[in-house]
Amino acid sequence: MTTLAGLSAIFMWGLLATLSVSSSAIPSFQLLFICFLVSFLLLLVKRVLRGTPLFSLPTLSAGQWLVQVGSLFGFHWCYFQAIRQAPAIEVSLIAYLWPLLLGIFVANAGNRLLALAGGAIGFAGTAILLLNNGDVGFEARHVSGYLLAATCALIWSGYSWFLSASHSNVDDIGWVSLAVAMLALVFHGFTEVTNWDLTTGQWLSALLLGLGPVGGAFYLWDIGMKQGNRALLASLSFTTPVISSVALFVFDFSPLNTAVLTALSLILAGALVANLRQFSGLRIKRRKAA
Repeated sequence: MTTLAGLSAIFMWGLLATLSVSSSAIPSFQLLFICFLVSFLLLLVKRVLRGTPLFSLPTLSAGQWLVQVGSLFGFHWCYFQAIRQAPAIEVSLIAYLWPLLLGIFVANAGNRLLALAGGAIGFAGTAILLLNNGDVGFEARHVSGYLLAATCALIWSGYSWFLSASHSNVDDIGWVSLAVAMLALVFHGFTEVTNWDLTTGQWLSALLLGLGPVGGAFYLWDIGMKQGNRALLASLSFTTPVISSVALFVFDFSPLNTAVLTALSLILAGALVANLRQFSGLRIKRRKAA
């Protein structure tokens, strides 16, 4: 069930593009403020339903506060800046190095070569899908955007590894979300023009983003990284753009093509290679049990 929680987070991230299309009229940091505020409210709703103290404070250390708030806010800040300074295709391609890095980080010493090989195959699948949507051409004038995208990959893989190695309560994500929401509000005040004149559909999209990919998913990812099969989750994280392509097709935002199936095949093959020893171990155990 804990690995399933992580897989649910990956599925939610796959819906990010679809929901973002419908909320594009909302300034970036204003949207981030709304989403992380919804994420914090999820904690309060959970506590009301369970009858636990509503404002029981987190037990995070100063280091945990710094890493978690810095990672969640830093990732989104770097991504927003990268998109402004480089083409979206190249930014996405570089940022999606994070599952490969995470796979290496969480692998044990004897499994790192398989993790690297499987991650490379999975990344190839992601690359095929992303490059199918347009031409890619790395140019020197976009180097700042590329560096920011690479920073995104390092931040998210490092944050995920940190979760897997740290001890904290999943409820603490709610308090971290509140801190990120306040930071986003400050950045919004200094860099953007507020837009509250939103349609019902735009408000609904912002709410769903907060309940899902930019909010609720972080609770599920915390559970998956701490208690689930981290290596498998790292491998299957490459399916995020595949899920995104299918979702865009289902909601009639984008056509579907053979690149999706090709990408999915490579990603699943990569997951098999990266987790070969785990799967082999399971077979041996079953044979002994029989």
